[in-house]
Amino acid sequence: MTETETNAYDVVVLGAGPVGENVADRTRAAGLTTAVVESELVGGECSYWACMPSKALLRPVIARADARRVPGLRQSVQGPLDASEVLAHRDYYTSNWKDDGQVGWLDSIGADLHRGHGRLTGPRTVTVTGPDGGERVLTARHAVAVCTGSRAALPGLPGLDAVKPWTSREATSAKAAPGRLIVIGGGVVATEMATVWQALGSRVTVLVRGKGLLPRMEPFAGELIAEALTEAGADVRTGTSVESVTRENGTVVAVTGTGERIEADEILFATGRAPRTDDIGLESIGLDPGSWLPVDDSLRVTGHDWLYAVGDVNHRALLTHQGKYQARIAGAAIAARATGETLLAEPWGAHAATADHTAVPQVVFTDPEAAAVGLSLAEAEEAGHRVKAVDVDLSTVSGAGLYADGYQGRARMVVDLEDEILRGVTFVGPGVGELIHSATIAVAGQVPVSRLWHAVPSYPTISEVWLRLLEAYRDA
Repeated sequence: MTETETNAYDVVVLGAGPVGENVADRTRAAGLTTAVVESELVGGECSYWACMPSKALLRPVIARADARRVPGLRQSVQGPLDASEVLAHRDYYTSNWKDDGQVGWLDSIGADLHRGHGRLTGPRTVTVTGPDGGERVLTARHAVAVCTGSRAALPGLPGLDAVKPWTSREATSAKAAPGRLIVIGGGVVATEMATVWQALGSRVTVLVRGKGLLPRMEPFAGELIAEALTEAGADVRTGTSVESVTRENGTVVAVTGTGERIEADEILFATGRAPRTDDIGLESIGLDPGSWLPVDDSLRVTGHDWLYAVGDVNHRALLTHQGKYQARIAGAAIAARATGETLLAEPWGAHAATADHTAVPQVVFTDPEAAAVGLSLAEAEEAGHRVKAVDVDLSTVSGAGLYADGYQGRARMVVDLEDEILRGVTFVGPGVGELIHSATIAVAGQVPVSRLWHAVPSYPTISEVWLRLLEAYRDA
């Protein structure tokens, strides 16, 4: 293709990750013609370098840990994991980094895929530079949705590029376990990848600038996970800054704020995310390249009635499931505005991403797992709510003892004392990831504590922790 082509659509979606796919799904379901632009693999970060590969790597680690806590089984699973089989399992879930299946799905819903680098070149206009250098101009009658996601943010350490550090992408796609791995950071990527590579044979050192792991969760979550990582053999150091990193004869050398030199074969920086908006033409419509894009609850960008920013790029909740939720809201809002339907934009309406503010769930797939939804105690108090935290030791629940010998875990619900609804819930312990949706329903539904008494947990399951939490609140 040597000449510039022009194509008109109702909607143009910039980015074909799970967020962009879901926007396209909703707009196509509403009968709007839709183009999707993607410069890499259809399926995006989640499918190839984040959620799917990381959880495929973690599942054997967690399953072995659980099995080692079960009488009659623990002696059968004392050996090391088969690293090559674990990595092959990961490769299967990334489709070996091929996107044929996801391309087929886009085709099945009737969306047009344009491969290449897409840039805004004016209002309602996206110019796509294809792999062969040719250009297509896509115009949108109703909306352009920016769904380009985020990338790993690296610190400004001198010479870091020459070190070739790992980011989340390298950590989830590596072909072998390094002998020694330094992990910089204390968030979800840091804790999950430390868990994986320690279990696959790496000697892991975790360096955390702050006071503990998982700083956005209740403090006990990070404390329990740090204890478990240490017990597994990792070296977890909090209050530790990294001042310089070099690679000498293939060996990475990190120098801490105290002058200590720590050597490793690879180093992973898991120190935050940055929006992938630096080269998508924001300057052509008066916005700053590289910035997060502020939106209203229908995901429409402030000051631009045709532009939507969905998923990580709006910085509301950097989680795949939350981005997909936003995509469903945005797609419905685009369709409503395009067809002249009444916009249901009140809180919890069909066109308002209300859960972004009050009911965001998250699971950290470490051993033990950590799962939370809504506000932590500190966040609820900072927001001005009059609240009470109710804590329960999960080991006191019969189902937990049956799940694993020596079960260790903790649960907390944060109760609004004025409305008697839950502002937040946190679970930490083996298997708790499957508990969090019940908490999400309670928080999003603003279910009164008095009604939760009538939601009877099955015996003997770990879910009986709900009864223990309610009893503790009643008796406090």
